Amino acid sequence: MASKERFDLIIIGSGPGGYVAAVRAAQLGMKTACIEKHGRLGGVCLNVGCIPSKALLDSSENFHMAKERFNEHGVIIGDVRLDLETMMKRKEKVVHDLTNGIEGLFKRNKVTRIRGVARLAGKNRVEVKKASGTDETEIYEADNIILATGSKPIEIPALPFDGENIISSTEALSLSSVPRHLGIVGGGYIGLELGSVWQRLGSEITVIEMLPGIASTMDGQLARRLQKILSNQGFNFLLNTKVTEAKVSENSIEVQVEKEDKKDSLTFDRLLVAVGRQPLTEGLGLEELGIKTHQKLGYIMVNEKYQTSVPSIYAVGDIIAGPMLAHKASAEGIAAVECIAGYSGEVNYDAIPFITYTWPEAASVGLTEEQLKERDIAYATGTYPFTGNGRARCMGETDGFVKILAHKKTDRILGVHIIGPRASDMIAECVLAVEFGASAEDLARTVHGHPTLSEAIYEAAMILSH
Repeated sequence: MASKERFDLIIIGSGPGGYVAAVRAAQLGMKTACIEKHGRLGGVCLNVGCIPSKALLDSSENFHMAKERFNEHGVIIGDVRLDLETMMKRKEKVVHDLTNGIEGLFKRNKVTRIRGVARLAGKNRVEVKKASGTDETEIYEADNIILATGSKPIEIPALPFDGENIISSTEALSLSSVPRHLGIVGGGYIGLELGSVWQRLGSEITVIEMLPGIASTMDGQLARRLQKILSNQGFNFLLNTKVTEAKVSENSIEVQVEKEDKKDSLTFDRLLVAVGRQPLTEGLGLEELGIKTHQKLGYIMVNEKYQTSVPSIYAVGDIIAGPMLAHKASAEGIAAVECIAGYSGEVNYDAIPFITYTWPEAASVGLTEEQLKERDIAYATGTYPFTGNGRARCMGETDGFVKILAHKKTDRILGVHIIGPRASDMIAECVLAVEFGASAEDLARTVHGHPTLSEAIYEAAMILSH
């Protein structure tokens, strides 16, 4: 089959890694195409991940505040009722507007959008099966190809998704009614965020986690405080517990669990399985081209320039090693394109923020206290509670603290961990500090506006500077 058109760069996937890479490539003068199998651009993040979940988190928080908290501020509201249909429509509008925004970005930057299912047909060739319902295919050629196909939820053999009763995060974003009792398998950020949405809207939430604590990648002190706060909000946590079986009946799901050889049976209206995600590489044709993948975890192996074992083919985002985060994928997409263009594209993995959008929010950058102990690095700790912060007091949001970890001898900031109001926004200052190799004294000498939440960072840094 003859090639339809040739490009400098073809990107497979239009998520945060793919569309950002496409725009950057166009800005650097490359003739660029982006292939996406779905009707809307943006990948999982914009369509069934980051964006819709945050839209529902904000809406559900507003509902909770109106129902439970506004009276503290002297705002008296009558009968507060939930209109779930309107809430879901608002979420869809947010998604629609942002995905349309990517369409606009592509047009302004002259990125060619190709719709269809892509498969590598050679080191410089991509075969695209058109989305017309036929077997029609077209071949496109490019000097370089970037794979940015993202990830999918991990499915447990004992708990197969059926899309209605045993569900993934995708279905949990579009339920038509509020479950009376929602079971969540997995105590990571996805389960905790979606649990927060439905708990605020009226669900009883039970989180089943195999490990001894939730949010296992967080700094331990942060994770323990988050668990305590969520428990006070109404979450039920079953730790050191595994699910062995689930049986779906007409109106419920019976789940068998085990803890220390003790068995129990639980009943839920819906069961959300949120035990993580895995690289989405099926059907790409990796094996045929000899592209190396990790034997156990399945992600694509790349070098420091994001090249696979086939030099003209690159990979970024959830399909390579590292945390599955949208902003990590975007940074890698830009770095890969800049490497292709001959620049020194790179990503500082020590300065990537991790955020959990519960309320209060939890956000971190750098090393945890557990990692510092494991690596035998001498460190000092500065911790400041939001109970002492004027703005937090004014907001009525005093749960949480800022924790700064600095090298004991050099005072260089090694990690910052925040649990509190708007931690997702506050962490940016700390990411910049880590990126620049700043010391705690640098933060302490930086004048922060008053009264602001960020003063808690200043106070924690001041403790270290004494």
